[in-house]
Amino acid sequence: MKTEDLNSTDRRSFLKKSGIVMLGSTLAYQTGFATPLFSTSAKSTIKVGLIGCGGRGTGAAAQALQADPDVVITALGDIFEDRLETAFNALTTMDPKRVKVDKKKKFIGFDAYQKVIDSGVDVVLLTTPPAFRPDQLTAAINAGKHVFCEKPVAVDAPGIRKVLDAAKKAREKNLALVSGFCFRYDLPSRGVFTRVLNGDVGDIRTVTTFRNGSGNWSNPRQPGWNDLTYKMRNWHYHNWLSGDFIVEQAVHSLDMMSWVMGDKMPLRATGTGGRQVRVDEIYGNIYDHFAIEFEYENGAKGYHFCRQQEGTSHRNTVDVLGTDGNAFVNVGTRYEISGKTNWKYEGGKKNMYQVQHDELFASIRNGNPINNGEWMAHSTLLAIWSRMAAYTGQTVSFEQALNSNVVLGPKIDEYNWDLKWENPPVALPGSTKII
Repeated sequence: MKTEDLNSTDRRSFLKKSGIVMLGSTLAYQTGFATPLFSTSAKSTIKVGLIGCGGRGTGAAAQALQADPDVVITALGDIFEDRLETAFNALTTMDPKRVKVDKKKKFIGFDAYQKVIDSGVDVVLLTTPPAFRPDQLTAAINAGKHVFCEKPVAVDAPGIRKVLDAAKKAREKNLALVSGFCFRYDLPSRGVFTRVLNGDVGDIRTVTTFRNGSGNWSNPRQPGWNDLTYKMRNWHYHNWLSGDFIVEQAVHSLDMMSWVMGDKMPLRATGTGGRQVRVDEIYGNIYDHFAIEFEYENGAKGYHFCRQQEGTSHRNTVDVLGTDGNAFVNVGTRYEISGKTNWKYEGGKKNMYQVQHDELFASIRNGNPINNGEWMAHSTLLAIWSRMAAYTGQTVSFEQALNSNVVLGPKIDEYNWDLKWENPPVALPGSTKII
């Protein structure tokens, strides 16, 4: 595949509290359903299945219930029973009449995703760890289901190619495919980036993004856990499950960079990274900082910096420098343009996670389903590509990144609780050859 073939509130803080408290905060954002967007001739029940019952999945299911009064949750799937039951209890507390999940529709195990898909649902909420998403998305689209798919959508280039194929098939089948890249559904972000794309800062010369923050949660090893259980309970610290933190979390910033650049892919990437403070076993084999430069065909440059280190300053910004002005985003606080055009966002705000689901279900109702598949794959590729450049210490071209045949983890049908999968060693730039 070649280049020409492609051309607000932090989610972690939103999910900081789980269960009923989290669901309550979600509900507090809106007081009604988004019915004005729906076709009044299409009011049949929409059956929804949740695959991946952690905090993000539970939140997505709550938002699906808020998005449409005729949504019902009919199936849940996870590899861990305790997570499924926690999600079930929280959702049932929220709306017992529309959580219609009996024991036969609670699926546990590595094949639970397929059982949810086959259970008669209309929409799948796909919130499993990133390594599983390409195959699970493919299965859902093949089965004719509408999908909400969390970000990132893959951890390696073969996974990206699967997602691109699934997105194409979703379009052919007229299926909705909404991405978990939530800032595309954030009203202030839409306000400023739409103006940038309409030329308010002129030709873009440089885009710089920062995503600096603290560390991440971890689950200490418990009696009775084997090695795979331990890794699955701490999946974000293992690059074959999460893609590394630049793919799992900081990809939001790279998505905003891609959005600003009209979703055109760069020509090449050069970068660095490493781990200075993540030296304990719990941190698996991922880095704690990255710095990447992208070069675009028109000479523009994109720069991305991210770190997860305790005790350091936080920053979540996008700066756009153009020939006629500049745009500045400090997520949650500042959305401005200066230069020939001076502008500041003063419009309304909504919970961007809720907007995702409002627009997903509205698009299903009105028969014009949203398809975010291509750009969500491109944005995820930017993060995977960044990791390739940093891990190897090499300048990596677009063609090298997209066409890589390196698969980081097991095949989806190889997963079972007896599987032994050792982490690759921590990447050493100049020595590591993974591309």
